[in-house]
Amino acid sequence: MGATVPLSVVSDGPLIVQSDKTLLLEVDHPRAGDARKAIAPFAELERSPEHIHTYRLTPLGLWNARAAGHDAEQVVDALLEYSRYAVPHALLVDIAETMARYGRLRLEKHPTHGLVLASTDRPVLEEVLRAKKIAGMLGARIDDDTVAVHPSERGNLKQALLKLGWPAEDYAGYVDGEAHAIDLDETDWELRAYQREAAESFWHGGSGVVVLPCGAGKTLVGAAAMAHARATTLILVTNTVSARQWKDELVRRTSLTEDEIGEYSGSTKEVRPVTIATYQVLTTKRKGVYPHLELLDARDWGLIVYDEVHLLPAPIFRMTANLQARRRIGLTATLVREDGREGDVFSLIGPKRYDAPWKDIESQGWIAPADCVEVRVTLPSADRLAYATADPEERYRLAACAREKVGVVRSLLTKHAGQPTLVIGQYLDQLHELADALDAPVISGETPVRERQRLYDAFRSGEVGLLVVSKVANFSIDLPSAEIAIQVSGSFGSRQEEAQRLGRLLRPGAPGKVAHFYTIVSRDTVDADFAANRQRFLAEQGYAYRIVDAEDVGA
Repeated sequence: MGATVPLSVVSDGPLIVQSDKTLLLEVDHPRAGDARKAIAPFAELERSPEHIHTYRLTPLGLWNARAAGHDAEQVVDALLEYSRYAVPHALLVDIAETMARYGRLRLEKHPTHGLVLASTDRPVLEEVLRAKKIAGMLGARIDDDTVAVHPSERGNLKQALLKLGWPAEDYAGYVDGEAHAIDLDETDWELRAYQREAAESFWHGGSGVVVLPCGAGKTLVGAAAMAHARATTLILVTNTVSARQWKDELVRRTSLTEDEIGEYSGSTKEVRPVTIATYQVLTTKRKGVYPHLELLDARDWGLIVYDEVHLLPAPIFRMTANLQARRRIGLTATLVREDGREGDVFSLIGPKRYDAPWKDIESQGWIAPADCVEVRVTLPSADRLAYATADPEERYRLAACAREKVGVVRSLLTKHAGQPTLVIGQYLDQLHELADALDAPVISGETPVRERQRLYDAFRSGEVGLLVVSKVANFSIDLPSAEIAIQVSGSFGSRQEEAQRLGRLLRPGAPGKVAHFYTIVSRDTVDADFAANRQRFLAEQGYAYRIVDAEDVGA
């Protein structure tokens, strides 16, 4: 199928579009914000130094945009409008043809043959039928444009077709599951417009992912999806604290009672019409098997909710391949996966159905504005020598745990005295050292769930104003009172972690609240390199990092 695209014109735009599928955005240009917003649905940020940000066009990004309702004409128009120089015509043709690949193959329900793979383009069907990887997933040829599919292979087939470059649209429908009345109880609150739109976009598509900033109320989008389904629901979450927050929120915001909601975690195994399970318990392996995967068949679920879908462990992907007849919604602040399995999210959970830029939600007043600062410290000569001669795998720990960071933390706490603060890090020995120096409690994976909840509650109430926390606090923890976060170390270059950590601060609090997010980095080390990578996602969302020296904060 050919594609007709308009010719490019030259303008004074902030974007340079290159034939290698990279987009260069001049950050200081007056139209840079508009351009970033226009390209965000289909382009991924790769590098974000001070003045020029580099984005890349990928097939998956273009297919996600297509699934979310953006067509090739909109993508091409955005590039033409903001490009400073003529856009390579071959690139525009490639965009149109790549997006046109999505949906030429369709999974459908046939009145007599059940699940089938149908095509609007017979040569494409002939091509994929000759791929060895999908031969065992297909049954008999029904006619020139249709072939039977083994129902159990619905998910695996979608994965395989995506890798072949022919992503299939899934129109095979869903089972309704066991009916269970669930209604939103909007007596003293109201679903925000973007939350309602996100839930409706998901429901219209039947399955897929909703991308919203931390603090924007993804739980309420999940509740709205449940109210659409009005069926038994399995909710998968990152940890037990998150499970209990989900339960509290559902009891408060919907017609569900506590007795209708079960917790399935390491300590409790309740299966009820709405069951909230942790990824950890489902992926617990004993003697080579996953005994708790039977939960997936414990009831005739009508909806499965994946919280923090960017963190799905591999066994959850494998089980999801067998759940394609169930409606599935993934909730996340970022589709970035450090393991590169975004394609599996697309094919098994579903494509992106809704994505709201962080700055848009901020401008509406639903999340707090954020000031992001990188504070750079210099290692003393002796430590620099130890770093230079250390094994590569030990260098990050040495740089990340630099003793000079303790003084910077003290100075920042003095600067923001009285403001609820989180000190966040990766290494437990570093966190315990900081906790001792600051006389503050520590929350880590070793902290019992009950004690974690007690400390979180004390922080929310103002009884405790400072917490030192490990990565267990990255995800699904609702701390709306937090105003300051000081990051001393992280999971190497994890962009998703950076998004989650900033998200701890963005819950709307007191009027006029401004969140301050500090990252303390050892200059001239891999600590600085990893920090630059972590910041890419936030730069894509429009947050700019200021870089200051430790001396400038009084350290």
